[in-house]
Amino acid sequence: MLPKSYFDIFLVILLVPILNLFVYLHNSFSTSLSYLGLPYFIEPDITVDADHVSSSSSPATRRCNIPLSALLLRELLPVVKFSNLVDPPNSCSVCFKDFETEDEIWRLTNCRHIFHRSCLNCWMGYDQKTCPLCRLSLVPHDKEEMYNERLWRLCNNCQL
Repeated sequence: MLPKSYFDIFLVILLVPILNLFVYLHNSFSTSLSYLGLPYFIEPDITVDADHVSSSSSPATRRCNIPLSALLLRELLPVVKFSNLVDPPNSCSVCFKDFETEDEIWRLTNCRHIFHRSCLNCWMGYDQKTCPLCRLSLVPHDKEEMYNERLWRLCNNCQL
């Protein structure tokens, strides 16, 4: 018979490899699901369609870490080619990189500031709803009521 302290050590020595095995199995299973196109099957969360959010859609097409407000803003803000602008700035104020003629950009309707589409996507991904430069609302003034109604409906639909 082993003394009590040896038994505790034995349990730890036995449990650590078992826990490592579970972690390995979880990671393997998650990777397999990811390759099958089901990366969030194991850990469900509030779900929204990241590509298109409409007021009539029900939540639950796929998990997304993008705030609902950002998804709605992406629908409201016009995306244009840099080459189509008249007298634009030389560089993006977020990343400080020069604009290329084929870059997709967002020109904010309230303040007319211009950003790379990906830069503003990242900014909105932090649940920011204002211009990174002047802090005016990203929501166009003429669409504020519609934006608030749709956001309210989507938030109510996503409650667990």
